[in-house]
Amino acid sequence: MKNKILFITLTLLSTSLFGQTNGKLRNSVYKMEEVMTYIDRMYVDSVNINDITENAIIGLLEKLDPHSVYISKADVDDANQQIDGSFFGVGIRFQILKDTLMVVATIPNGPSEKVGIQAGDKIILIDEELVAGVGLKNSQVRERLMGPKDTKVKIQIQRINSKKNLDFTITRDKIPLNSVDSYYMINDQIGYIKLSSFSRSTVEEVHNAIAALKKEGMSDLIFDLQGNGGGLLYAAQKVADEFLSDDKLIVYSEGKFQPRSDLKAGELGSWEKGRLIILTDEYSASASEIVSGAIQDWDRGLIIGRRTFGKGLVQRPIELSDGTQIRLTIARYFTPAGRFIQKPYEDINAYKNDLSQRYLNGEFMHADSIHLTDSLKHLTLKSKRTVYNGGGIMPDIFVPLDTNGISEYFRSIVRSGNVNRFALTYTNANRALLKRNYPTFKDFKSNFECDEQFMNSFFDFVKKELPDLEFNKEQYEESKGLLQLQLKSLIAQNYYGPNEFYELYNSTNEALQKAISVLESNSYNSLNVDK
Repeated sequence: MKNKILFITLTLLSTSLFGQTNGKLRNSVYKMEEVMTYIDRMYVDSVNINDITENAIIGLLEKLDPHSVYISKADVDDANQQIDGSFFGVGIRFQILKDTLMVVATIPNGPSEKVGIQAGDKIILIDEELVAGVGLKNSQVRERLMGPKDTKVKIQIQRINSKKNLDFTITRDKIPLNSVDSYYMINDQIGYIKLSSFSRSTVEEVHNAIAALKKEGMSDLIFDLQGNGGGLLYAAQKVADEFLSDDKLIVYSEGKFQPRSDLKAGELGSWEKGRLIILTDEYSASASEIVSGAIQDWDRGLIIGRRTFGKGLVQRPIELSDGTQIRLTIARYFTPAGRFIQKPYEDINAYKNDLSQRYLNGEFMHADSIHLTDSLKHLTLKSKRTVYNGGGIMPDIFVPLDTNGISEYFRSIVRSGNVNRFALTYTNANRALLKRNYPTFKDFKSNFECDEQFMNSFFDFVKKELPDLEFNKEQYEESKGLLQLQLKSLIAQNYYGPNEFYELYNSTNEALQKAISVLESNSYNSLNVDK
């Protein structure tokens, strides 16, 4: 009976959504209803029909393309938060350290900061439930701390130098999920912005970051999209509009049921003049490729780094009646010069293993390992430079993947999580010392050193955590600089914030260093791009 109702519902729904039900669709729905009925009435064991239905939907969408996906009810909120750029919660960054829930930082002006929660506090109880020493996972912490706006959560914390535990009641509020991870001046002329995603808050964040850097004298901008997996098409258009003048085409899309739609620049952007470099790598996808493709096609700036991921399909979120969601591919998008940069996905296994294959082919190390046919050539719209169709955005200047200093000993320590754990442990144990000796980040950046005593403490910590890992002096010497920089950067992140992490750790960002070199040597001016 339930399956019959499901069949009738699906039929009525398809009719209401798309007019008179297509005969083939009606037959397919009826066939599915038959199978579900036989399973329900005759299968040897009890089955969860809901689970079967969800698996069937997942399998159906997988047959379409790699980016049409089903999102369960439990995961919808997390997925929407990334798009919305915000959520409702208490406003802390936390880390679980040896079954202890530690406050790494409070969000400025957020609910926790307002009631007096401090970095370094250990959360013992949440709504009178013990959360220390019980094996709590990150997702379980979020479930307990997040909730509707204006609802309250009670927590008990243990604070260094406090003789008894402290109780707080926090009123949940809107918490931003920043997509701009970092922005700062590299020198007197060059500004840097790191963007991690494209959400509803991205345009305002980028606009504000550019405005702040301009006040500090920025005349050149490096816009870092490395590792940016994309997000909203609308946000990509508006970010590109910050850099492009007049009514230039940014991207267009079209599909079987979607007529061509042109998205253009229109508003006065914050950085329509001034030299611009965009950094990309193999994880720069979707919206990142829209922005970098538009900048490249209009000769507005240079792309430096490695070939991007290669995603040229547009998804639309569709809410289903039970609160679940599908994200269905409805169109293909094209750069202003007409490039379709989606990599082939007929062989789904090859698609999933594409990045690994690129690495094995040597593409991450050598630009000449990339072989593209003349049929994929396009010309940029102003200076008529050669660019390529298919498989992502090719950079104007290639920068190989840097593996210097990455020994197997270094990998073992990093994979174990002990670099992060030691940095947090050190920060929490030495907050008073850090405050006294390094009152500003500038002081810390110039004067903090991972000296011999510091490193001995680190290796004592690692030995306790990984008693079977033998110290390898030769490999340590190979990785010493990188390991010390990572430790210093993580302590800066824990004590000052993520912006300071990038300002330190970016000395290892080879694409960024190349971009700085291009700007400082004035070789940018010889590459036929806008200035």
